[in-house]
Amino acid sequence: MAVALKKVSSWSFSVATIIPVWREPKLAWVLANFDEPVVEEIIVVLDEPIEEMISTINQVSKKVVPKLTILENSKRMGIGYAIRQGLLYCKNRGYDVVVIMAGNGKDNPKEIPKLLKKIEEGYDYVQGSRFLEGVRYDNLPLQRRVFNRLWPLVWSILTGIRQTEVTNGFRAYKLKILDNPNININQEWLNGYALEYYIHYKALTLGYKYVEVPVSKIYPKKGRYTKINPINDWHSIILPPFLLKLRIRR
Repeated sequence: MAVALKKVSSWSFSVATIIPVWREPKLAWVLANFDEPVVEEIIVVLDEPIEEMISTINQVSKKVVPKLTILENSKRMGIGYAIRQGLLYCKNRGYDVVVIMAGNGKDNPKEIPKLLKKIEEGYDYVQGSRFLEGVRYDNLPLQRRVFNRLWPLVWSILTGIRQTEVTNGFRAYKLKILDNPNININQEWLNGYALEYYIHYKALTLGYKYVEVPVSKIYPKKGRYTKINPINDWHSIILPPFLLKLRIRR
């Protein structure tokens, strides 16, 4: 049975934001920008939390308007595992819609309404794209720019649906999608980055109403810009659409 939730946003549906995090110092900035009731609740899923981060969250929580919930994993379980935790939490709470976003400062909570307006218009799955007109993707490294422009072309061919963006995790969708019997997020191979691409592929190929909206993606001017390990993580990013297309995975 779903637990009663408090409605604070102006949307016609209930919505929560899921932020998977592993030792991310910029999380405080992200949370501080939730200074309006744009969603009902923020669920931060912390992998391997450290005391300093918990303290920072507690300090900034006073500025956060939506309800703030922290889910913790004692060790690093993977981004897919963390997102799944958030999704199951939201389903149990009875939410209609979820927004997934990064906690590293690349995604701006102020742009969440861009995604949710399309949900309000009747779309089931809304993908944020940095490559549509009128938005910024500052400091995007050249190799990432090339890959992030070419990879959607491959997805467009595999799914038959034109896309400009796949790797941007800033998206919103209706939780009813996960009730489809052809979708099973509770698979161990989805514990890493594969989960996001699994849901993306399923939403596109099972007939759900899909649209992209322009959102910014701001990379740091210097220093490490991603936690993706090109050696260990590439397979969970590249393989999912092919495994699903060939029905090796379901």
